[in-house]
Amino acid sequence: MTDQPDLRPALARTQEWVAQLVEGVTPDRLTAPTSCAGWSVGDLVAHLMAVEHRIRVLPEKGTVDGEPVSLPLPPGDLGDGFRTEVSRAQAAWADHAVLDRELSPPWGTMPGRAVLGGYVQEHLVHGWDLATATGQDGEALSEVAEQVLPMAQEFVPAHIRGEDWVPFDAPVEPAADAGPTERLANWLGRTTR
Repeated sequence: MTDQPDLRPALARTQEWVAQLVEGVTPDRLTAPTSCAGWSVGDLVAHLMAVEHRIRVLPEKGTVDGEPVSLPLPPGDLGDGFRTEVSRAQAAWADHAVLDRELSPPWGTMPGRAVLGGYVQEHLVHGWDLATATGQDGEALSEVAEQVLPMAQEFVPAHIRGEDWVPFDAPVEPAADAGPTERLANWLGRTTR
């Protein structure tokens, strides 16, 4: 047993926010650039689909090794396709025992409780990426981002940037009026404005 919190509700909030953002993507925006180097909006949505897929398979396989980093965009409604992946991911974590199982996401081996923290962070940052690329609200979950930012600063410190396993650029100085989600994105190397 551990004193780490159950982050499934926080993950569900971030998944819902990202689902709303995906629903707000119009077909003409799919080729627009994002703050993720080299990724268009369509590329980012394809990656977010794969994130949900990875969350789903992790409790069963124990690892995401060999799993794709992007999935094909679903035919028809993007929002419906994304919500289907979210539902499958949430169902895979319904058993409380998964929280204490050792799992191996891309950033190491740890209990499921800790894994969820990484996925909350990923949803917040990629949600912000998607929101800013499509003109949507990037600060809708600012209170969650406010809680995640100190953890990101602790577990993804500036001095490890450039190491092979760290997929983030150097931190960017935030604008004076940046909200918590933007500051989190800046910490993880996203340039804004």
